[in-house]
Amino acid sequence: MTKDFLTRIGTAVGTSGYEESVAQLIKEEFQKYTDDVTVDAYYNVVARVKGDKYSDKMPKILICAHMDEIGFIVKSVDDNGFVKVVTNGGMDVRLFPGMEVLIHGKKEIRGVFGAKPPHIMTADETNKSIPLDDLYIDTGLSNAKELIDIGDIVTYDSPLAELKNGYVMGKAMDDRAGVAILLAAMRELEKLKFGADVYFGATVQEELGVKGATMLAYKYAPDVGIAIDVTHGSTPDASVATGNTVPMDKGISVTVGPNIHPTLCKKMCDVADENNIGYVIEACPRPTGTDARALQVSRDGVPSVLLSIPLRYMHTPNEVINPKTVDTAGKMIALFIASLEEDWQQWTSY
Repeated sequence: MTKDFLTRIGTAVGTSGYEESVAQLIKEEFQKYTDDVTVDAYYNVVARVKGDKYSDKMPKILICAHMDEIGFIVKSVDDNGFVKVVTNGGMDVRLFPGMEVLIHGKKEIRGVFGAKPPHIMTADETNKSIPLDDLYIDTGLSNAKELIDIGDIVTYDSPLAELKNGYVMGKAMDDRAGVAILLAAMRELEKLKFGADVYFGATVQEELGVKGATMLAYKYAPDVGIAIDVTHGSTPDASVATGNTVPMDKGISVTVGPNIHPTLCKKMCDVADENNIGYVIEACPRPTGTDARALQVSRDGVPSVLLSIPLRYMHTPNEVINPKTVDTAGKMIALFIASLEEDWQQWTSY
């Protein structure tokens, strides 16, 4: 179920500020679990699930994972089918030459980033990263201007694929794997008795400054916030020993630091321990670049925690995750929600 959803949402189109298509897909998935699903003017999608033990003494919980992906915006099209773009989100220009992309114009158009081959570069050019202004997308079209407009969006052409160890790779796992966790938590909650009023929010424009989460946190004024995002998974050149990455197969990463409410975070970890759910602890000494940053400082402050999926090759065309983490994290969140009683405020105070 998780891999099927990741395959569908991974190929959906939804760069920051242009999330309409992926929002529709998420809305349809949310409606499998509740009739109370709303989409706002900016395409944040929110599913409300109220517990069967609900009372006005129970907390309102907002759980956020962002749906937007990084990508490009067309800035010019020439008569020979070459397209110039600007980036939409944080990207590494060194990856672009030879990279396949999809231009979402009047129809979907495949293209490839072209650049001067190393054989005809000057010595000075070979030692430098090629600036984006010197790169172009080759579409092979003689009528490109009829099909592509300035302002059209461009995405990586990287459908989901499975690796031999069961991991999956593809575009936009940051953070559509987090949206998959929202759905996993909904499935788990159907098995449990709980009393909280829970809002599952698939947010927009996180890559441009956590804008969607800012909107939802202000609108719903939750008592408890949970952000779901990604973190850096270990690789041979960035092992766990460096302190900059986490294991890929030990479960979700639980962040500690000034952005995170310590008592609430301990409660989340206690629930995981009691239910033998694996996780790792990750320290972040600054405001995280996630929806947790918006949740924490909304209105008079929202006690918040951050759960992050270990992911390799962040913001590249092929981000790698372990889909088992999606399911265990969903269970962890559901059990945490079910563990809260009318004395829940003991976990949101110091």
